[in-house]
Amino acid sequence: MDIKNLITFIHVAELNSFTRAAEVLGYSQSTISFQIKQLESELNTQLFERINHTIALTEKGSEVLEYAHQISKLTQELEANMQKEKTVKGYIRLATADSLCDSLLEKEFLKFRSQYPGIRLKVIAAGTEEMFRLINRNEADLILTLDSHIYNAEYLIVREERMRTHFVAAPQCPLAQLGKLSVQQLLDHPFILTEKGMSYRRLMDEKLASMSLEIQPVLEVGSTRQICALVEQGAGISFLPDYVTAREVESGRMIYLDVWDFEIEIWKQLLYHRDKWVSPQMEIVMQYCIEREFT
Repeated sequence: MDIKNLITFIHVAELNSFTRAAEVLGYSQSTISFQIKQLESELNTQLFERINHTIALTEKGSEVLEYAHQISKLTQELEANMQKEKTVKGYIRLATADSLCDSLLEKEFLKFRSQYPGIRLKVIAAGTEEMFRLINRNEADLILTLDSHIYNAEYLIVREERMRTHFVAAPQCPLAQLGKLSVQQLLDHPFILTEKGMSYRRLMDEKLASMSLEIQPVLEVGSTRQICALVEQGAGISFLPDYVTAREVESGRMIYLDVWDFEIEIWKQLLYHRDKWVSPQMEIVMQYCIEREFT
């Protein structure tokens, strides 16, 4: 049995498309079709149902997919263990929240590149739903989320940490003089927030909606660094995780507002799919993420 046919089968099954599998693997669509037919002939079973230009795994196809993943993992592990080169090299795709990109890449990345010149890293900024779509289709190797806690046996958690969040403002903001506040008291003030639907912004909106409340921000922007700069200048208030605002609060350039009736639970989690083989380069990138985001 040709391993290449199994790899092609995995891509077709995960992407649910012969055309997309051909694009990812760099083959023609006719080559993909031939490889699948060859595999079906060798196994004496139909792997896909083909109806009106759509495909779906048969029951036997789902069984074969589990074996194909195991064979693929063992093949990659064998190749890595037999590799004579001492230098770790490879391509790793990390999907993460946009607000984590700054802390992930600043300061230590040049040191990382110097230590591991053979590793090529692609960081994909995405919302949580898109991250899981990518990892389920093997278009991302790792995901670093900032959202509600993920409980799913399909994914292995490398590291996780609960994150605190606060409404923040400049020290001169009138709200800073009022002591304990209700979230209702904040709504008449200008807000500067991350994009709607993104991680903790989505959780904040959902919590407000449960209270029949809504915030209409004067500005939405992906960069938490830019949000902090504008809040410091008194341009508005925001809602951010504490790891983003810790330095500004410690230096007195920003304050936490004491909002007594509003709290949401946010978790930072580093995960990968349970069927993913952890290569040496993936282990190194995971360790880098742990050192940058969880220590």
